[in-house]
Amino acid sequence: MILQDRIPYDIHEVPKLPGIKPLNPADWLQVDEAYAAQMAERRQRLDAQRAAVLALDPQAVPAARELSEVVLAALPEGFTVTKTSVRCPDGAVIARDVTDPMGTLGRIVQEDLCLMEKRGPEHVLTGAVLCFPASWRLDEKFMRPMTAIHDPVDIYDDALARRVQRLFDGVREGHPLWRFNAFPYAEADLHQPRSVTAPRAGVDPGSAPFWRSERQCLIRLPETQAVVFSIHTYVVRGMGVMAGTG
Repeated sequence: MILQDRIPYDIHEVPKLPGIKPLNPADWLQVDEAYAAQMAERRQRLDAQRAAVLALDPQAVPAARELSEVVLAALPEGFTVTKTSVRCPDGAVIARDVTDPMGTLGRIVQEDLCLMEKRGPEHVLTGAVLCFPASWRLDEKFMRPMTAIHDPVDIYDDALARRVQRLFDGVREGHPLWRFNAFPYAEADLHQPRSVTAPRAGVDPGSAPFWRSERQCLIRLPETQAVVFSIHTYVVRGMGVMAGTG
């Protein structure tokens, strides 16, 4: 099992949907105690299951390349970036492959990274490296607009859809935003893809073996104007959360 010791925010907070807060740009990308173990799994997934965890529309290549430059410039302490490679906090040296920007980033940072580009009236998922899906599948969401992506979510009604679209339209360069979710889980696995036709069974929060939380950030890329939806996944033992250490 790959677990963190704690979740670095109060998951018992009940924010008003969609629960967005301002984010200090310097705090975007995180390295925590599970970095080495999570990255080992991420790299293994990219090697063995690339088609399941990475997708990129050819028209989104410029946004993916811009995202690569933005991420490398924003890496926190512990990384060493050169023109040809990145040395990571776990000692791994990852070659900078300009032909595979999403795959390269997936081997460097803990965050899953989704590219959302305005195509018509809505933002569409045009690219992603998604090694740690939480009860959804990339192949079912790729190249779909926001409303279609959230079809299975009961609370995602027309009013919330309009609010979320306004949020994506309003994300400003240099002013990122963040939110979180948290759910009780029966298993600690990070890679938990599920089809919309086979939803996850509910888990009693009071006796859940694990809690899973996603720290989700929204970043505007200045040149392509794509919105980056990044996901940092935390999984902790359930008793720790119930005891208030999460």
